[in-house]
Amino acid sequence: MAKDDAKRGEKSEEHESKQDEADRYKQAAEDALQQLDWTIGYLHGIHKTGISKALAKNRSYIRTQLMHERDEGVPTEQTTET
Repeated sequence: MAKDDAKRGEKSEEHESKQDEADRYKQAAEDALQQLDWTIGYLHGIHKTGISKALAKNRSYIRTQLMHERDEGVPTEQTTET
């Protein structure tokens, strides 16, 4: 019985370790998307709207298709500038 408890403990620790690693990767992805949001805003601010729109589409794809989250959108996606 002690052997079974030890195996369960190892599996639990392994699961926690994998979950911690997944959480770190998710946090890194969210941090990268925040940097991308800043970049999109900056490019929009210096009137590089074509580039900022393309990056906004990429950010939207990453968030919805790869991270399976709702796209929050950024104001530069709704611009009237060309």
